[in-house]
Amino acid sequence: MAELRPLTLLCLASYYKGVAFLESAKRLGCRVILVAKESFAQEDWPRASLDEIYFMPDLSKRPDIIHAVSYLARAHQIDQVIALDDYDVETAAALRDHMRLPGMGESLARHFRDKLAMRLQARAGGVLVPEFTGVFNYDRLRDFMARVPAPWVLKPRSEASSMGIKKLHDSEALWRTLDTLGDQQSFFVLEQFIPGDVFHVDGLVNDGQVLFQQAHQYGRPPMSVYHEGGIFLTRALDRRSPQAQALFTLNRQVQNALGMQRGATHTEFIRAHADGRLYFLETAARVGGANIAEAVRYATGVDLWGEWACLEVTALRGEAYQLPDLREGYAGVINCLARQEWPDLSTYNDPEVAWRLKKKHHAGLIVASPDSARVEQLLNDYAARFAQDFLAVMPPLDKSPA
Repeated sequence: MAELRPLTLLCLASYYKGVAFLESAKRLGCRVILVAKESFAQEDWPRASLDEIYFMPDLSKRPDIIHAVSYLARAHQIDQVIALDDYDVETAAALRDHMRLPGMGESLARHFRDKLAMRLQARAGGVLVPEFTGVFNYDRLRDFMARVPAPWVLKPRSEASSMGIKKLHDSEALWRTLDTLGDQQSFFVLEQFIPGDVFHVDGLVNDGQVLFQQAHQYGRPPMSVYHEGGIFLTRALDRRSPQAQALFTLNRQVQNALGMQRGATHTEFIRAHADGRLYFLETAARVGGANIAEAVRYATGVDLWGEWACLEVTALRGEAYQLPDLREGYAGVINCLARQEWPDLSTYNDPEVAWRLKKKHHAGLIVASPDSARVEQLLNDYAARFAQDFLAVMPPLDKSPA
């Protein structure tokens, strides 16, 4: 009997991330090809887990990426294309459509990259969203501003995180901003600004069903941290709390409405101060950044990157996926830009400290405990100390760096 051909996964990375996915795919017996952005060529990629690695100036530039991957396909029977970064989701979808591979195609990928598409789709699925409008027709913009009190936020439809978001306090500020944007203005969405507490749910989906999810609350809204500087903090909520249970229910509703079929998800919600209701903000078909994946692993034992690889491989092989046994713990992340090149975190020595960030001009750590209240207490204490010991502030970027 002929030996079965190993699966070949081609992974795209416009940033240095996804190491655990690459390592897990290799352990599962796959051939792993990485195509990454050349500005990250010197990063510590897990080369022992890679059969081939290539670098390109810009992974999103078409038709260059289609030509490059199609050329690789002459010598390799590629079974799946994986987007390791948010910026690669639409590129990977285009490649799947071009090569007729299974998984998310371009139309569906818009639900997880295009902030206008995801809002329309979520609202059509009965999910509560802030008031919004596309930036196309000026009469509709005037109607929106007449109906929805300022301030508003103007968001790039396909940027990641809080990058490029502008808070506007009156109509004149909007018109001035649109004049500056010129022909690019249709690539933005205008949305009601809702003050509130921001949450995120990180999870795994298989065959359209949410298999695993963990609810977290940010210390401050990510948009505030990104634009004003400060301490980034997020912690897991007590999973038995009414707040966590409501987030779990809403996350399932969102993933169903947007048509997520398989992979890792990172979805954000806001609980409005005005009415106490939960609103959907945005979602992504990827693992959350800012070391959220590591916090989930220390809390529950679930490696989101590694399990995502298992989901993809078992689906391609026609096998059943089994979620690993869960640990019912809690964890949280704290990090910030640091004045020091290599901040000294040695005085942060509570036994709950599970992990320390090793990155120039950054201070960060993860605390883990069986008690969610202990995690919250430690992070609040550490936030005050980080501000005094390390915190540096730099102006935000308007778009992804080259």
